[in-house]
Amino acid sequence: QFVESGGGSVQPGGSLTLSCAASGFNFGDYSLAWYRQTPGNERELVAGITSAGDIKYYDSVKGRFTISGDNATKMVYLQMNNLEPTDAAVYLCNMRPPSATWGQGTQVTVSWGQGTQVTVSS
Repeated sequence: QFVESGGGSVQPGGSLTLSCAASGFNFGDYSLAWYRQTPGNERELVAGITSAGDIKYYDSVKGRFTISGDNATKMVYLQMNNLEPTDAAVYLCNMRPPSATWGQGTQVTVSWGQGTQVTVSS
C-alpha cells in the first residue's frame, strides 16, 4: 500500500517535497519509484531508487528533483525544485516495476496566480 502526500500549488520556480508511506511488503527488498500522470496520458517514471541506493531520473527532471528513501520509516521522498508548468501532474509512488496496487497520488499544480489588476488614473 502506498499513501502519497505533500502536493500543492506553486508558482514556476517553486519547490515541493512529496512523501510516500509504504506498507505491506518488505521495504528494503524492493526498488521504489515516483511516477506522475496527467489526464489522458500514461503514467511516466519520474525517479527511481533501488534497494542498494542506486538512483535514476527521467531526463526532464535531472538536476531539479531528488529521490530518497528511509528503510527505517518505510518512507520515500521526492524533493522537487525549480518546478515548471510541465511538472504539473498527479504524483504517485510504487515499486519499480510497479505493483498492481496504486495509491491515490498527490496533485502538483504549477502555475502563475491570476494576478491582480492595477489601474492608475488621474
